[in-house]
Amino acid sequence: MGNFVPTERTQVHRLPKRGVYSREEVYRILDEGLVCHVGFIVEGKPVVIPTGYGRRGDTLYIHGSAASRMLQAIGTGADVCITVTLLDGLVLARSAFHHSMNYRSVVIFGTATRVDDPATKLEALDIFTEHIAPGRWRDVRHPTAKELQATMVVSIPLNEVSAKIRTGPPIDDAEDYTLPIWAGVVPLKLTLGAALPDERLPKGIAIPKYVANYTRKGS
Repeated sequence: MGNFVPTERTQVHRLPKRGVYSREEVYRILDEGLVCHVGFIVEGKPVVIPTGYGRRGDTLYIHGSAASRMLQAIGTGADVCITVTLLDGLVLARSAFHHSMNYRSVVIFGTATRVDDPATKLEALDIFTEHIAPGRWRDVRHPTAKELQATMVVSIPLNEVSAKIRTGPPIDDAEDYTLPIWAGVVPLKLTLGAALPDERLPKGIAIPKYVANYTRKGS
């Protein structure tokens, strides 16, 4: 699959050992995540908006209302910075200075392109839906022509990308390891509850297996 080539913007300078440029590892993080944060400039001012996404191959897709300020701003070919973060644990050190978190994060730089071809747009919505709940697209009613027109989709090529990962226990100063203070890691993970059926759901509709056995890739 190959690695991403670090650029001036994606090279990890602060704690460079945590920098990861493996395409396989980056895509593993993206495929497990659900929410990305999109940074862009509007009228000379920075804006960051959280939203869902989907990936296929070397392309990331974002969608929303055609009236979305974010999509209108970036769909014209604007530069964007997109981040995805998975939080894996709280790292409690003996000193306040060395407290940290275990995490896996991805940063993407690129130029967004509006997807206007109806077939490609429908495919992108398939990708987005399957990213949230694999198997869902074959069950749901697909968008009508009117709904498709009211939806905007943009694509971002995954070319300028890097990941940053921290794992393991706290790292204290040598003299602090003898302090009578508890230190360690509090693991964090996404916890799934039992699916709640819509109160207007007709009787006799069984819960799909992909809902009953829902899980996230890599989690």
